[in-house]
Amino acid sequence: MDGDTTWSIGELAARTGLTVKAIRFYSDRGIVPPADRSPAGYRRYDADAVARLDLVRTLRDLGIDLPTIRRVLDRDATLAEVAAAHAEALAAQIRVLRLRHAVALAVARRGSTPEEMDLMHRLARLTEDERRRLIDDFLDAAFGELDADLTGIRRTMTPELPDDPDPEQVEAWVELAELSGDPAFRAALRRIAEQHVADRAPAAPLPDTAPRPDAVAIVRDQVAPALAADVDPASPGAEPYLAAVTARYAASLRRPDDATLRRRLLTLLETANDPRRQTYSRLLAVVNGWPPPDDLTPALTWFAEALRTRMPD
Repeated sequence: MDGDTTWSIGELAARTGLTVKAIRFYSDRGIVPPADRSPAGYRRYDADAVARLDLVRTLRDLGIDLPTIRRVLDRDATLAEVAAAHAEALAAQIRVLRLRHAVALAVARRGSTPEEMDLMHRLARLTEDERRRLIDDFLDAAFGELDADLTGIRRTMTPELPDDPDPEQVEAWVELAELSGDPAFRAALRRIAEQHVADRAPAAPLPDTAPRPDAVAIVRDQVAPALAADVDPASPGAEPYLAAVTARYAASLRRPDDATLRRRLLTLLETANDPRRQTYSRLLAVVNGWPPPDDLTPALTWFAEALRTRMPD
């Protein structure tokens, strides 16, 4: 291409595939200035205009605004800098679109009402900081000011909605957010946490190396064989399993295995057997992409019944 060759605006349109109107628009704004004018005063464009228009079209297709394009053409910003900033902006837009897509699919599957859809959309669109504040408020109500040993438990109860959640994760996050605002559930979780802290401070000191098993974990492990064997919790066959649990729990507290300890254990297990607790664990696993949690309800229900039938009136 001859560097001295110039073209009219119509010829330039034919060369670039852009409309005369578009080229005139860019020219009027100084983005693609004419190289010269004809004796009659018509604008003439050179090879630089062709190159500039090709770049303008490419950047506009990427969604970059005209002021930024002009900065690139005027060498006030490098193309690499603009591309990097635009890529970051596109990534944010993609995350929002994925979230909206997941919300729409979740609503379609649930057959939600307009009110439920609005709630799902608002909760799903919370920023990461807003989501964290919502959950921190819930966990503060349950664990705040109790004991530093609960930090690990608190961490395992924190949902982390990914940037590109699937519909199941969005739906689970919305249900979990609603559940975390339930005052009765917060109070129940607080009672569990308080007794857990109390159980970590037994009447007699334990050696530093001694394990301190959780009461719920003890029940889960010791009752599993009874459930597998379909043992009636009220039958004599339940006695060995009952004794194994209470003995381990008493040992962990350095307390005697008596009626007082068993009443304490029964209260803890009845509180821990709140179906909302199991629901929270299930939803948390979905949001965080974890394997489904074990359902503790059968073991806790079996043991509570076995213990209750043997408690003195």
